[in-house]
Amino acid sequence: MRIRIVDAFTDRPFAGNPAGVLLLDSAGFPDDAWLQQVAAEVNLSETAFAHPLPPGGDADFALRWFTPATEVDMCGHATLATAHVLHGTGAADGTVRFAARCGILSATAHDDGITLDFPTSPLVPVTAPGALADALGARIVSAHDTGEHIGDLLVELDDERTVRALEPDTAALAAHSERGIIATAPAEDPASPYDFVSRCFFPRVGIDEDPVTGSAHTALAPFWSARLGRTELTGLQASARGGLVRTAVRGERTLLTGRAVTVIDGELLTSP
Repeated sequence: MRIRIVDAFTDRPFAGNPAGVLLLDSAGFPDDAWLQQVAAEVNLSETAFAHPLPPGGDADFALRWFTPATEVDMCGHATLATAHVLHGTGAADGTVRFAARCGILSATAHDDGITLDFPTSPLVPVTAPGALADALGARIVSAHDTGEHIGDLLVELDDERTVRALEPDTAALAAHSERGIIATAPAEDPASPYDFVSRCFFPRVGIDEDPVTGSAHTALAPFWSARLGRTELTGLQASARGGLVRTAVRGERTLLTGRAVTVIDGELLTSP
C-alpha cells in the first residue's frame, strides 16, 4: 500500500504543513484502531485516509483524518494533500468531492493551486478567562468560540509581533477549548503579501503547534473579513515552517486555496 507525505499550503518542500496520505482500494475503511496506529506511526499533525465511493452519489471519495492521538472532524491541509495526490495520480480530475464527518467537501485543481470548499465556522463572542491569557503569555483583545466542526477558541492579540513571539504553556492551553487555540492579529505592514497572521496550538489532540491549519481559516477568514471589509484575504500562519492560505468567504462556505508538494512516496508494509 502506497503512502505519501505531502507538504500542504506551500510551493516548496519542507515548508507548509506535512500530511500523510493513504488512498485505499477497499469499499470501506479498515478498523479504526489500525487507522490510528498508522497515524501514530506517521506522527504528523494529520494523516488522511480516503477510499472511492460508488459513482452517482454526492461524493467521489470518503475521507477521514487522524492525528497521532485521535480522529478529528475537519482538516484542511490533509484534504489539500489528498486532493493533490488524487490529481497527481490521475485518480481525479477537476473537482473531487469528499464525504467527511463535517459534511461534503470539495477540492478543485487549477493553475493557481487547489481550492477547498469548506463550511464557514460560526463565531460567537465569549469572555476569555484570565488563565488563558496567562497560558498564552499575552493580553487577549477578544475571544470567539468557533462552533462544533473545529471546536477551537479564536483569540485576537494586540499585534503581529505578539503572535510571532508567543511561547505558550501548551499543557495549560488544553483546558480552554475542545480542540485548540487560534491566536491571531492583523498584518503589521500594509504592504505585506498577507492580511493577517495566526498560530494554532492543539495540545488536546496531540499537536502542541500545528504548522499550517486550513480548518482554522474557516474561522479566521470570516473574522478578518468582517474587520477589514473584504471577502478575499490571505493569511500567514507564522509557525516555524510557515504557510500561506488564500481565503474567500461565500456566506456559509469558505474557500481555501493553496499549493502542495509531495516529498515522500513510499510503501506501507503493514496491511490492515
